[in-house]
Amino acid sequence: MHVTIIGAGLGGLTLARVLHVHGIPSTVHEAEESPTSRAQGGMLDIHDYNGQLALEAAGLMDEFRAIVLPGREAMRILDSTGAVLHEQADDGTGGRPEALRADLRRMLLDSLPAGTVRWGSKVTAVSGRTVTFADGGTVEAEVLVGADGAWSRVRPVLSDARPAYAGSSFVETYLYDADTRHPEAARAVGGGSLMVPGKSMGIFAHREAGDTLHTYVEFSKPLDWFDTFDVTDPAAVARHFEGWAPELTALITDTDTTPVLRAHHTLPDGHRWDRVPGVTLVGDAAHLLPPNGEGANLAMLDGAELALALARHADVETALASFEQEMFERTAKTVADDGITLQSLFGDDAPQKLVDLLLDA
Repeated sequence: MHVTIIGAGLGGLTLARVLHVHGIPSTVHEAEESPTSRAQGGMLDIHDYNGQLALEAAGLMDEFRAIVLPGREAMRILDSTGAVLHEQADDGTGGRPEALRADLRRMLLDSLPAGTVRWGSKVTAVSGRTVTFADGGTVEAEVLVGADGAWSRVRPVLSDARPAYAGSSFVETYLYDADTRHPEAARAVGGGSLMVPGKSMGIFAHREAGDTLHTYVEFSKPLDWFDTFDVTDPAAVARHFEGWAPELTALITDTDTTPVLRAHHTLPDGHRWDRVPGVTLVGDAAHLLPPNGEGANLAMLDGAELALALARHADVETALASFEQEMFERTAKTVADDGITLQSLFGDDAPQKLVDLLLDA
């Protein structure tokens, strides 16, 4: 058996790694020109009930522990005046250690045989299991897996579903050397994460490696609302937070980078498809959701579970059918159990609502 994987994100790489552990060869096709051609985003909390299970199947738990950022499970919830409503320390016993997405990806890449990933291998069309690339080349896949994210090229082989705007967006900013150059903002964030939800917007931040504060300014607004002001202008973004504490708005106005808009999209609830021979999906290609802390974890578990199914079953179709049924059920349960998404926090008395949700969990 040989598995053709489209997309070198965390889900596709976990799939390739667990396949390798079980002696099944694979090739990963990635449109990016190199592992470092694009920034990989911020921190991820890797959960002991899904993401870490995938890393155990991959035999990479020791490597994972080596890249965990200590103390980052600490959390603070503030209101818009800067008052602390809830705070919890990271005592090292939590089940959601934090690591940088780039470090996770590098760890997975380093665990694969040389040549497994084909960089600069951009897919332009997929028909059945025939994959066409931008350079005119084609591959006839024995087993084809779409691990290519929200705008998957493989998904149309299985499903007519397309992502729709989820009703909220992030504006991302970064503050570097925060403790010395931005001390008030650094104190507000603390040692881990900061959450300040409001009525239709909020400020959420992480303390990353190297004394960096990574901020996600979230707006629960229609997508065309962002055309009414210059999203790349920190002052224009901050004007929507008039009256908020200056140490909070400094996470926007003092940014060391140009703000970037990240619109959230989602696939229909309960997205699934009928079995198509030799083709399946993992991660966002299969079950794109608004940010809820589960996306990367589910993608990694999808990859591991698919690899284990292919290793367990002699018949490919039996393996794919078994994997998909379990993935559909797992995704539905995650959505049903998910009481805290960032968008769900908005509304009257949003900060206290979040505190109550956490204390009741």
